[in-house]
Formats: sequence, C-alpha cells, structure tokens
Amino acid sequence: MLLVGAFLLIFIGLIHSYLGEKFILIRLFRRDDLPKLLGSDWFTKRVLRFAWHITTIAWWGFATILYFLSNPSDNIRTEILITIAVVFAISGVVSLFFSRGKHLSWLFFFGIAGSSVFGLLFN
Repeated sequence: MLLVGAFLLIFIGLIHSYLGEKFILIRLFRRDDLPKLLGSDWFTKRVLRFAWHITTIAWWGFATILYFLSNPSDNIRTEILITIAVVFAISGVVSLFFSRGKHLSWLFFFGIAGSSVFGLLFN
C-alpha cells in the first residue's frame, strides 16, 4: 500500500505542477491587481511560482520516504535523512534562483538540508 501512496504522490505532483501552471498561475499573472512587493509585481509572481512548485518537490520527497518505508533496509534512517536533505537543498536552490535571493526562505531550506546532513554524519 505504501507504494501506491508513493505512486499517487508522484502522479499528483506532476498534475499539480502542470495544471497549476496552465490553469492557475498563468491566468493569475495576467491580472493587473497583484500586490506589488519590492516595487513591482515581478517578485510577487516569482514567489507564487516557486512556492507552487516547491509543493510538488515536497510531495516527491514524501513519495521517496514512502518508498523506503515500503521495504525498510538497515539504513532507513540514512535514506530518510538523505531524502530530507535533497528535498530541502532543491527547495533552497529553487527559492534562491526564482527570487534571485530576495526571498530569504532559501537560507532556511539550506539550513534544514545542512542539519539533516549533520544528523546523518554525526549521529
């Protein structure tokens, strides 16, 4: 059953990102009344886009954890910590790239990734 859940998370992540771009974000960004953060709506649009897609990244991370839990190995703690580190490192890169460093979530995402790696290395 855990593999079914993992598959559903992968599938819904793909659908969420694709349909969200096509039917929600693109249409939302055509509006003239978006809040103007940091002087324009550019930052608002970038934050909305990366936040939308980070949700998919998180779901894929959960799918990976479900996969590891479906057939646990002796290294399950390591596998889960690596998954968490990867998910938050990717989230940090996405946040840093899309906001050009202006949205400070990337600092926290990298901090979470680093603490996961630290926990892995220094248990």
